[in-house]
Amino acid sequence: MKINSIINRYIFKEMIGPFVINMVFFTFIFLMTKILDITNLIVNYKLNLSSVFLILIYAVPRFLSFVIPMSVMITVLLTFLRLSNDNELDALKASGVSIYSLMPPVLALSVMGMLLSCFLTVYAMPWGMVSMKELTFRVAASHVNAGLKERTFNDSFKDVMLYINKVDLKKKRLIDVFIEDKRSKNTVSTIVAPKGKLFGEPDKLVIHLQLYNGAINQVDIENRSAHSINFDTYDVSLDLQKPFMTSESGPKDEDEMSLGEFWQYLNTAKKKDEQYYTTLIELHKKFSIPAACIALGILAIPLGVQSGSAKRSTGLGLGLVFFLIYYLMLSAGQVFGEAGVYPPAIGMWVPNVVMGGLGLFLAVRTAIDRPVKIDSVIDPVRKKIRQMLGTSENRGG
Repeated sequence: MKINSIINRYIFKEMIGPFVINMVFFTFIFLMTKILDITNLIVNYKLNLSSVFLILIYAVPRFLSFVIPMSVMITVLLTFLRLSNDNELDALKASGVSIYSLMPPVLALSVMGMLLSCFLTVYAMPWGMVSMKELTFRVAASHVNAGLKERTFNDSFKDVMLYINKVDLKKKRLIDVFIEDKRSKNTVSTIVAPKGKLFGEPDKLVIHLQLYNGAINQVDIENRSAHSINFDTYDVSLDLQKPFMTSESGPKDEDEMSLGEFWQYLNTAKKKDEQYYTTLIELHKKFSIPAACIALGILAIPLGVQSGSAKRSTGLGLGLVFFLIYYLMLSAGQVFGEAGVYPPAIGMWVPNVVMGGLGLFLAVRTAIDRPVKIDSVIDPVRKKIRQMLGTSENRGG
């Protein structure tokens, strides 16, 4: 099969612009999901613009791991949709160029997307998650007084429940403090003080609470005994339980692990529990999601060719629908994999096999001029949506 390099270069150049636009657009959409968290940090912890910018930078690698496969698919689909609408594909076909000859530029873009996505999942995402956790810790420790809410039970500290009746930000004083401390085994301590001060050590990620003229009530659950102690000054060290925009599962989340840490945990795990399967799934996801660039890229070729009579908005919607199907399959595989129903590798790689296999099937059908009519699938869905919209408008009227 002779491959025309001029045509391949032309198609590849046609895909570069849409790919960049799709990357920027979908990244912006994903970043919008963090606006509420960032607003909370700005309002409650006086976060400056440089810290906001850093948080966005740290969050981008996590989003891009999904954005890149989606962008590859939408780019290929829109490119072939345009070529089909402009009758360029018909001209190429009349010149003896088959659909197989048009695959090299798509595979080149897909491989580039896969390598970039793999770099992000393996190296950039752990760096971003760890850096974001450290930044949010420092922000919380530096502005801990501003972050506390009055007359609210605060559980941001590990094994400690804190209640403050009033926070005096000008004098940096806490009025009417109540603490429930469960850090000691079999012992629950209740501390009450009329006033106190709270200050943090951002470098050590530790917060100190100094209380005055209060009382400590301790209950020993094992020995069923209790006693009370009055104090003039009492210092309590508090560890932040979690940063405010990261995982709550512990000091080292799966998203923060390097490949070496993954292998170390999996090789030293004593039992195959839910945590083991979750870690194994995350390891497979670091490679299966980047590989989706190739599967979705191949699928997008026949979808774009067969949807030639459709508008670009319809092609974009079609691409999003198939990506949603892929994501639902991936999510289902993750749920069943964590439950141990079947090996995690199956759940993480089957969506790629299904989408890639469907793409090859449609490509073969298209190459022999026996395409599966995509319009027969799109039109009923489009009519159903219009009926639903018309029904809702009639009800509103």
